[in-house]
Amino acid sequence: MKKVLVTGATGQIGSELTTALREKLGMENVIAAGHKKTPEQTFIDSGPFHFLDVNRIETIAALVERYKVDTIYHLAAILSATAEKNPQLGWHINVDGLCNVLEIAREYKCAVFTPSSIGVFGAETPKDNTPQDTIQRPSTIYGISKVTGELLCDYYFTKYGVDTRGVRYPGLISYKTPPGGGTTDYAVEIYFEAVKNRKYTCYLKPETYLDLMYMPDAVKAAIDIMTADPETIRHRNAYNVSSMSLTPEIITASIKKIIPDFSIDYNVDPLRQAIADSWPNKMEDRVAREEWGWMPDYDLDATTEDMIRNISQSR
Repeated sequence: MKKVLVTGATGQIGSELTTALREKLGMENVIAAGHKKTPEQTFIDSGPFHFLDVNRIETIAALVERYKVDTIYHLAAILSATAEKNPQLGWHINVDGLCNVLEIAREYKCAVFTPSSIGVFGAETPKDNTPQDTIQRPSTIYGISKVTGELLCDYYFTKYGVDTRGVRYPGLISYKTPPGGGTTDYAVEIYFEAVKNRKYTCYLKPETYLDLMYMPDAVKAAIDIMTADPETIRHRNAYNVSSMSLTPEIITASIKKIIPDFSIDYNVDPLRQAIADSWPNKMEDRVAREEWGWMPDYDLDATTEDMIRNISQSR
């Protein structure tokens, strides 16, 4: 049975991926690790949990050796808007932390999943149906760190044979974990405010298109790429995966089908608007579909229905 370590396990992706992996592999076989943030007790009770600083390589090695880990899902990261406020921290966590994980993976012969992001693209990148292989000139430290991460993972695969794999996530929508400082956080906040207050003030312009994905599909992509036949995957780090290309206006229309009196207004944040304007409207993910069978399960209305139902039940 595989032994899996998840770094950043208390974050938006990590909390849900850890749960899914424990259901699939058994609670004792998935070791969750986080930094500072204490998870809910049910998370701790469902399997091993340890506090971990990815910039202390010896702590990663200790967990890998103790549990005989063979696969690392490395999710610890500083997200786009937060990283812009502290670029040095963004680089330190996103790049130096990844280097430590890759070194441990090389030494202990672990496979590694590292998520990349739509943030690796920039203003010169084609905005519609962004190809798998295209110009990557990001304007944020987050994007720069993620491009660096893709190249580092390629290097460790080519140079040392480390089984590195990853996907380029769009913005992610989830009801289970609060947003963590990303440019697409509005697509989570809007649902909570719709249920709670029937109104929302958005920090992006109403016509701003961005690629978005519901969290169950993001979890599915992470698991599927790591179980794919290595003979079929050529790009490894990292595949475009896409689901929905949306604007605040479009999401509002979907919400109003269930909450007719919901309203939205706008107070544009120049920082996050500039980041959003530099990203693609929609990534083209044909290569992921062809090489390992990627296919999302959720469209917008299915996402909206599930988000509103679960938020309402948790109040």
